[in-house]
Amino acid sequence: MAVPLSPPPPDPQFVLRGTQSAVNALHFCGGAEVHGCPLLFSGSQNGLVHIWSLQTRRAVATLDGHRGQSVTWLQMLPQSPQLLSQGRDLRLCLWDLAEGRNAVVDSICLESVGFCRSSVLAVGQARWTLAVPGKGIDEVQILEMPSKTSVCTLKPEADAKPGMPMCLGLWQAESSSRPFLLAGYEDGSIALWDVWERKVCSRISCHEEPVMGFDFDSQKARGVSGSAGKALTVWSLDGQQALQVCSTHQLTNPGISEVTIRPDHKILTTAGWDHRIRVFQWRTMKPLAVLAFHSASVHCVAFATNGLLAAGSKDQRISIWSLYQRM
Repeated sequence: MAVPLSPPPPDPQFVLRGTQSAVNALHFCGGAEVHGCPLLFSGSQNGLVHIWSLQTRRAVATLDGHRGQSVTWLQMLPQSPQLLSQGRDLRLCLWDLAEGRNAVVDSICLESVGFCRSSVLAVGQARWTLAVPGKGIDEVQILEMPSKTSVCTLKPEADAKPGMPMCLGLWQAESSSRPFLLAGYEDGSIALWDVWERKVCSRISCHEEPVMGFDFDSQKARGVSGSAGKALTVWSLDGQQALQVCSTHQLTNPGISEVTIRPDHKILTTAGWDHRIRVFQWRTMKPLAVLAFHSASVHCVAFATNGLLAAGSKDQRISIWSLYQRM
């Protein structure tokens, strides 16, 4: 009896071209839709931020605020027409995009030249908390915005030597106003910080290589991280704010640039140094697909609220996918 063959992986819905440089950061704007299609922001190695219409499949604007230095992180402020962009020029720019504007209205000078992406948490209609890499090699700076007031500096305890923070994630439980920070470090560990208490609640060793990216599902109190190695690690957070490793999944090739869980918590994707986008079922970590479209390292992946997936690569292309929408 013949064994039924698995269907081949799908092709992208379409591809965006025109960055003329490696694509290092992607972000969908949840609130801004044009004819039912979300806007997509991309940040490139040449220092430019492109705003893409997925209807016309063209860039509708180009933002130039990082002096030709690579853009590493993009984030729209919640319920606001303002965009944050972080660059290797040690600047974090705040853009006003209301009514067709594209001007830098404020900026923050960063003191760390590392690869760590910042994180933002809304705390009110016009206030937000920002986590950025700090001045010391292992420090994280917490700022209240837009006043730029320093809340605190999170510095690991004396006997811990985690190295540089590589990725940050501010969050708070729905039932609490207390902010927490998840931080992935150079030594492969992930730490949970209580920002108010300025202390580490819990730390776990997840990887033998630096943590390159993670995502956290606050509904399930479960996260997933990738590193420069082959392991994809799933971990959880209990009611006592203790982290623990749940499972480890070995990939074929080393190097994960970013890990992203879809907004509906059904699937997750990874951006691979081996040019591959891998798709997993989030609840079971069952592998669903390996997307082999790009011809160079995939640097970033991002989901829109409608489930569309975007992936950006060193090959200067952005692929757009519609996957497992009925799961």
